[in-house]
Amino acid sequence: MESASSGTGVRVSVVMPVYNAENTMRRSIESVLGQSFADLELVAVDDGSTDASVGILREYAAADSRVRLIRQDRNAGVAAARNAGLAAASGSHIAFLDSDDWWHCRKLELQLQQMDAAGALVSYASYQRMAEDGRALSIVRPPAVVGYAEMLQGNHIGNLTGIYDRRMGDGSFRKIGHEDYVFWLERVRRAGRAIRVEHDEPLAYYLVREGSVSANKLRAAAWQWRIYRDVESLGLLHASWCFMHYARNALSKRR
Repeated sequence: MESASSGTGVRVSVVMPVYNAENTMRRSIESVLGQSFADLELVAVDDGSTDASVGILREYAAADSRVRLIRQDRNAGVAAARNAGLAAASGSHIAFLDSDDWWHCRKLELQLQQMDAAGALVSYASYQRMAEDGRALSIVRPPAVVGYAEMLQGNHIGNLTGIYDRRMGDGSFRKIGHEDYVFWLERVRRAGRAIRVEHDEPLAYYLVREGSVSANKLRAAAWQWRIYRDVESLGLLHASWCFMHYARNALSKRR
């Protein structure tokens, strides 16, 4: 697959929700626009920012026609922002990146090549967890292939690494704790499997913020249990078995 448009009709829409991200978003945006696979659009959805985020987005949109700015009337949350981006996306494939995370320059190129070779509709990758002071924390290395059963044991697809082929149809994000996990759980259920891109380095970088909502372990555990029981409608024994594996996987990500 060529680094620019290859004439195959493959184009990636990168959905980026933005809310008061003036201090981090430039690195995120430039990691998208600097991809070796250049046939992409960045659908940036401002979710009611009150800082300089909108001005920064307008600056990039004026300089690069691949940047599209969508503004929400009010702050509606990350799920609504991603859904607005999905509705506006024009590409054949969808990927996601939050406005404080960033990518390896070959992420999309490598993923699209391996999806094409394997006939896969969903792909993900290893990623590096980064502290706010710039320290490299753990590397999250998911399994080479996951199906729905493996996804029930924990989210093996970091949202900043996931990409899917729209031939399988689009989904939507629910306003629920672990909304990204629920989204990719449904993607894998529909696709049958997802593959990890093979590369020596992590292909994405996840900023771990102190005191973030997802860092509250008890709250995250409660969200996970609700997903098993209320969203996936698992029986008590099955849910308990999956939850045990979820807890083990969650701990391994932070080592």
